[in-house]
Amino acid sequence: MQLIDIGVNFHSKQLRDLTDSLIERAKAADVSAILATGTSIQSSHEALALAHRYPGYLSSTAGVHPHSADAWSAEMLDALGMLWQDDVCVAVGECGLDYNRNFSTPANQRLAFAAQLSAAVKVKKPLFLHCRDAFADFHAMVKEAVQAGAHGVVHCFTESADEARALVDIGLDIGITGWVTDEKRGGALRSAIPELPLDRLHLETDAPYLGPKNANKRRPYNEPANLIWVARAVAQLKGISEEDVAQACSGNSQRLFGLSLSSRPSN
Repeated sequence: MQLIDIGVNFHSKQLRDLTDSLIERAKAADVSAILATGTSIQSSHEALALAHRYPGYLSSTAGVHPHSADAWSAEMLDALGMLWQDDVCVAVGECGLDYNRNFSTPANQRLAFAAQLSAAVKVKKPLFLHCRDAFADFHAMVKEAVQAGAHGVVHCFTESADEARALVDIGLDIGITGWVTDEKRGGALRSAIPELPLDRLHLETDAPYLGPKNANKRRPYNEPANLIWVARAVAQLKGISEEDVAQACSGNSQRLFGLSLSSRPSN
């Protein structure tokens, strides 16, 4: 079995300085590739540096999260542009809209998001997308970007089947985290999984967040080695094998991000 974790926040306080042990355990748990997520200029630089430190196993993303959009500037776009030129950086983002707590104003969020959407079309790299409590604006903006040639994945999707279908219908993929294992809070997503096409799904931990509820034993933080529990929950909800889920989702991630597992270390 080969699993790909498309979202790990190695820059977070919980995971910082644990990279070697996290990757060792990930490899032992059949995780064959990982994307290190960039959510700011600094963390995007750090993610790229990690990807170069673990060539053939880690790749990175580079973007500015909506929480930081109040600081958006032309200089930030230029800084991201330098990162996107590197082949090890495989996606634009994490970027999007988050109206849940509005750490940045909605207007500034839309400004930063629009700039990154346009950039993704120009640099021809997929989008690593974030949406929380902003579906109408998010959908309208990404639909326009997709029509201009963008493609990508809505990472850490937690919402309803209707919203998932609307995103898939315009050409986007869906990232599934440990939220799908939460029977109390994840009901909408769990109900959506059987309806979603397997060829549009990706697996991710979003570590250190969203630890899987179905895991037998967990550390205080989530980590890539827990990805099998996400695959297991998706398999159960779809009524198929874990191997089928892993093969399909890993294939989707390979195609979207241009990953080549043949050259990656085996367990």
